[in-house]
Amino acid sequence: MGSGAERGPPVKVLICLESPHAFWRLSAEHERALSGAFPGVEFRTATEADVPRHLTDAHVYFGWRFAPSWLPAAPHLRWIASPAAGTDHLPVTEAHAAGMAVTRSYGFHGRPMAEHAMGLVLGFSRGLFTSQRVQRNRGWWKDELAGEFFDLAGATMTIVGCGSVGRHVARAARSFGMRVIGVRRTPPTSAEPWITTAAYPAVAAADVVVDLLPATVATHRYFDRRLFAAFKPGALFLNLGRASTVDQLVLLDALDAGHLRGAALDVTDPRPLPAHHPLRLHPRVVLTPKSSVLSRTYMNEAVAFFAANLHRHLAGRPLDGLAEVPAALPLRTGG
Repeated sequence: MGSGAERGPPVKVLICLESPHAFWRLSAEHERALSGAFPGVEFRTATEADVPRHLTDAHVYFGWRFAPSWLPAAPHLRWIASPAAGTDHLPVTEAHAAGMAVTRSYGFHGRPMAEHAMGLVLGFSRGLFTSQRVQRNRGWWKDELAGEFFDLAGATMTIVGCGSVGRHVARAARSFGMRVIGVRRTPPTSAEPWITTAAYPAVAAADVVVDLLPATVATHRYFDRRLFAAFKPGALFLNLGRASTVDQLVLLDALDAGHLRGAALDVTDPRPLPAHHPLRLHPRVVLTPKSSVLSRTYMNEAVAFFAANLHRHLAGRPLDGLAEVPAALPLRTGG
């Protein structure tokens, strides 16, 4: 984490990282590591219920959640840091108006999400989900699998919202011999000829489409009727981004019409889905409970990312992962 040799005024850091899962929770070892790396910084942990009371003299906040109603209680706060990859759950606009920086974390979510994505793709491509579904009431189903499996080698994956996580997914897909097309709002560079801003042709060419879009006004129901209609018949759809980016009724229509091979959803609206929701009961839908980022090393890496950023903050250098007030994302070029 470094020597903690930066000079500056005393800084008080408030941390609220509660979770029922140890790998998403700050441990005593993490606290000792931070205190050792930053001897001139006061670290304080709090439960979510106690956060407003402890914000009165805090300069930095590190936590999963920050309620907009907490802002008036934080007159000295200058930076809100989150271990999460997204910031749609944080008051970015309000914090910016109050002169506070908001940062997300990145660089360590990609590995588990890539493993998750390829597990789902393999489940469909090798007929694993079908086998699990029918094994209790069918004696033999080899002919059924012979009609539905597909080879990953030579197939095309399109990743919509292809940033840091998308690059991890792309590397994993290429290891199976897949061709990858990345779609993002910024134009491709000479070093990234596989990145494009044209969503429709990229989706039309894909055997597998992976949604990694963040939740913004511009991406709300981005996967709408027109975009799903552009999918190659028999394509597989994965959503590991945000539920708000997909029109779920249109997705159901595409599945029922046989236009899509199947869908794997790590996020849904609502969450969880009601017991009798058609997506929960659909034979060609696989749901996972927002588990794509599960990793035993998650908090170790999140604390390391925060520590590196805290060094920057104390030295007056720009922070990594700065969140900006959401703007339009012109991803639909080429439609």
